[in-house]
Amino acid sequence: MREFAKGQFTLRQAPRALRLIYAGFLLLAALGFVTQLGFQIGRIGVTPEAIATYYRGGESAGVMTFAKTFGQLLEVSHAHAFTMAVIFLILVHLFASTATPPAVKGVVLGITFAGLLGDLIAPWLVRYVAAACAWVELLSWIAQGIGNAVLVGVRAWESLAPRRGGH
Repeated sequence: MREFAKGQFTLRQAPRALRLIYAGFLLLAALGFVTQLGFQIGRIGVTPEAIATYYRGGESAGVMTFAKTFGQLLEVSHAHAFTMAVIFLILVHLFASTATPPAVKGVVLGITFAGLLGDLIAPWLVRYVAAACAWVELLSWIAQGIGNAVLVGVRAWESLAPRRGGH
């Protein structure tokens, strides 16, 4: 944290040991995002119909599923709201210290935040408002995927790329 307090801190100019620490964190975050994608594809499905069935209940591939209860949605929302907020805070903090132009940073942060917020709200909308709200969930996943890929990718590049001056 001391490094971030130095005003014009950039990842590319950080000491190698610090860049490796950040690279390790980014690897773990990337693995978390891959497992999230696996859950979305394998357990929920990536069509609006599959998403609606997952939250509202119904028949999918010959198997009857039950609607998610208020308590189930509350439990998942509670855990995700905290963990997603912390991961987002760390990732955007690191992203802010990259050489990415400010306008691009703003767009990436906005898209990623919208995806995260949509992912927290959409299950409730699908379950209690309308099955068509599954599109909100699907679009939120896409926004999260794109945003997180950029957040992790740019920071990983700046964490692992040689420092200017070859150190």
